[in-house]
Amino acid sequence: MTDATVTSATIRPEEAKHFGKLAREWWDPKGSSAMLHKLNPVRLGFIREAIDMHWAGDVESIKPLAGKSALDVGCGAGLLCEPLARMGAEVTGVDAAPENTQVAALHAEGAGLDIRYVPGELGSLGLGKFDLVTCMEVIEHVADKAAFLAQLAAHLAPDGLMVLSTPNRTLISKAFLVEGAEALGAVPKGTHHWEDFVTPEELEDLLGVACLKVTRTKGIAFSPLKGLHVSDDRSLNYILTARSA
Repeated sequence: MTDATVTSATIRPEEAKHFGKLAREWWDPKGSSAMLHKLNPVRLGFIREAIDMHWAGDVESIKPLAGKSALDVGCGAGLLCEPLARMGAEVTGVDAAPENTQVAALHAEGAGLDIRYVPGELGSLGLGKFDLVTCMEVIEHVADKAAFLAQLAAHLAPDGLMVLSTPNRTLISKAFLVEGAEALGAVPKGTHHWEDFVTPEELEDLLGVACLKVTRTKGIAFSPLKGLHVSDDRSLNYILTARSA
């Protein structure tokens, strides 16, 4: 369950290679990214609410990001970039695997969306600052988490909004996301390394070092009746907002 592949200081080449091999299946809701297709609407609901709260915009607007720029880091083949563009943002997607950005660009073109996709290490691309920075299921895959978060912070505009999501490092996430999901084929084998998961407290500390303040944290939980949903239970996965401290 990842959108991520962030080379050099933060990218792990083996991670980029792993996710690059999955690029052509990314948009298949029944393929190797099936879990992401289930997760994406949940994340989008949280992101939309965060956008409305942060900029105090019209909650009924279909383009709450009109006039704003958005950066999605570890964008994969664009599952999040495309909805952000439909919300009116000028969107840039960055991923470590060139295969992913190639597939993302072709899919966006087919959908009639103007999205810029760039492969490589975020800190070396000189992309500037963005009103919205998103990074979904990425931090658990990077080599140097502090350096990566510093890169994210450097790309956030002074009054900007950041949204991050990642699995928590708990016995529940180990059983469900690693031992269970990978064993059952719901997630490709080798996707997750439980020891690299970050707890909410650890991530908040790391963000603090990067001069970012967490403003809201919610869990993403699973139940047979609700499926994946936003919850107060952060034991499986969590999503948070942050801004410049």
